[in-house]
Amino acid sequence: MEDISDRLKRVVVALDLDYDEAMRVARQLQGHASWMKVGMTLFYAEGPAIVSKLKDLGFKVFIDLKLFDIPHQVSGAAASLAALGADLITVHAIGGQSMLKAAVAGASEGAIYANVTAPKLLGITVVTSMSQDDLADIGVSRDLDEQVSELAALAMKAGLNGVVASPQELVRLRGELGNEALVVTPGIRPAGSDSNDQTRTATPAEAFDDGASYIVIGRPITAAADPLAAFNALFD
Repeated sequence: MEDISDRLKRVVVALDLDYDEAMRVARQLQGHASWMKVGMTLFYAEGPAIVSKLKDLGFKVFIDLKLFDIPHQVSGAAASLAALGADLITVHAIGGQSMLKAAVAGASEGAIYANVTAPKLLGITVVTSMSQDDLADIGVSRDLDEQVSELAALAMKAGLNGVVASPQELVRLRGELGNEALVVTPGIRPAGSDSNDQTRTATPAEAFDDGASYIVIGRPITAAADPLAAFNALFD
């Protein structure tokens, strides 16, 4: 069994907060958590500077903007994020192979330009708030599990390092993609906590037992009265 301290190093704390709250939580977790996730809420409000501030505090940074546009735009966006020092970047796999390959090339170019380590790229399969009915509403007739598998395979074929998928797909994806692929899992909720707007969830221990490379947790930590205590209690 993996040591709890090693598992805590693979917990990504989602800072879906305003600047003051995000920095308060980050400072409380400094020296304890290894990863912070910057999503649309925080990045669009504060811009690239938030990444530098988190890096200065010693965190690895997962920039989760789910890039999705024409290949030229996605290439440029990936280059810019890589140059900031991002460690992980997300791209919508549904954007297709040309777009995904452009993201890989752009991230590499941006890292070379800034003389930093290139980030790992993750393909978004089906976001964890979506159900089978939601897929049907947007015209996707595939079974949800099949949609996840097909998009994951497309992402890996295009040269990405892994995927983002819900806990419910973990065991199957680990079998399909092998042990080298990153599988990053949001929708994590400690036992007994509210699932909020997530529909496909698991506890931290369940996700790691099923093969997650990293797990992403937001509100159960960031909304807690004591974020550090909540972080340290994830595997109690």
